[in-house]
Amino acid sequence: MSLRKVSRLPVHTGPAGWNAILPPAAARATLTGEQTCDIAIVGAGFAGLSAARRLLQLDPSLAVAVVDAGRVAAGSAGRNSGFMIDLPHELTSADYAGAGATQDRTLTRLNRHAIDFAETVCSDYDLSAGTFQRSGKINGAGSQVGEAANRSYAAHLTALGEPHEMLDAQAMRQVTGSGYYRAGLHTPGTAMIQPAAYIRGLVSGLEVQGTRIFEASPVTGFESTRAGWVLATAQGRLRAAKVILANNGHLESFGFKSGRLMHIMLNACMTETLGADDLRMLGGQDTWGLTPSDPMGCTVRRISSAQGGNRIVIRQGGYYRPKMQTSATDLARVTARMRAKFDARFPALRHLAFEYAWSGHLCLSKNAVSVMRELEPGLYSACVQNGLGTTRGTLTGIGAAELAMGQTSDITRFFTAQAEPSRLPPHPFDTIGANAYLRVKEWQARAE
Repeated sequence: MSLRKVSRLPVHTGPAGWNAILPPAAARATLTGEQTCDIAIVGAGFAGLSAARRLLQLDPSLAVAVVDAGRVAAGSAGRNSGFMIDLPHELTSADYAGAGATQDRTLTRLNRHAIDFAETVCSDYDLSAGTFQRSGKINGAGSQVGEAANRSYAAHLTALGEPHEMLDAQAMRQVTGSGYYRAGLHTPGTAMIQPAAYIRGLVSGLEVQGTRIFEASPVTGFESTRAGWVLATAQGRLRAAKVILANNGHLESFGFKSGRLMHIMLNACMTETLGADDLRMLGGQDTWGLTPSDPMGCTVRRISSAQGGNRIVIRQGGYYRPKMQTSATDLARVTARMRAKFDARFPALRHLAFEYAWSGHLCLSKNAVSVMRELEPGLYSACVQNGLGTTRGTLTGIGAAELAMGQTSDITRFFTAQAEPSRLPPHPFDTIGANAYLRVKEWQARAE
């Protein structure tokens, strides 16, 4: 077959803050010349690296190579908020409840498998204690509407038989140090991770096992041959019997699922390190994670020196961008809005500067399905994480590896049974409609 060109390469705006607060990492080799392997993986994020680890679990003798367009942990994997969520977390829902009790129970069980998988990574590869913590998370409510959403979700969790605890304003202040929140809903199963540290540690562990990692090597074209597949980069070619695409929304850049994937840009800010006076003034616990009671609200997280310094991270500001990138103007606009949200929650810390601001890419489907399947003979996908890149990425990576090895499991059965992503309206109606919808939903969630 002729070489198929990749239509778009990843573009990131702002530094990946989680990676920036870690010590500098030495650069890895780029892909040059003619290289071969048994299975090639495109993307060194949660999906791609989970696929690599699962492949080696199934057959330690496999020659596995991972190619990434950028530096390890500097792309999407270092730009999320670091929540590995076990429970239903449907972003298009008013309160995160999913498609029904049966599916929610199944997905919760699978999510916990992914969290266990990540904990084993930390143990086997001796990652630092602050990288992974099973501390749970809180859905914070700043309004009566938010409280109602929490009650609705709590009722759903009760029906599922899942433990949870309602928190009042005083309890919320004891945790967060903020008097902003009227109430909260704590669920214990979420693992909080330092995403860049986790990805770095996973890469290092895989390298010890013989996996080759190529950085700064964007795939520009690919083709199938009688012997398998060939991936082309600017300086080299990688031949493999099988290929796993673990590049989330850039699955579309490789020519698959065009007109079916929604590309949402989210933005985050991370403060400079809090000084001793700031810590005394703030109070509260030194590490916690809070998602908004309404999915369109602000995610807030406090970290400590174990994750890279005493800092606060805030994330909001979603907008639809079919080209999968944010402009500097976009980022500056939403950073100003996040500043206002931060100051409302932590008025005593108004003097505290944001040290890092960045944009990240979410890929969603209209009907909330992922694309974890065999696309063509020997070509597999672990993509479309629906805003749950840590947990869902881990699951789809595991599943794609199992498919590539001819294995079936609860993970492969769940994802291969999902429907195709629904078609979107034609451009530009998709952009106009999506951004109008997001603005309305964000206004409705303005207190959250």
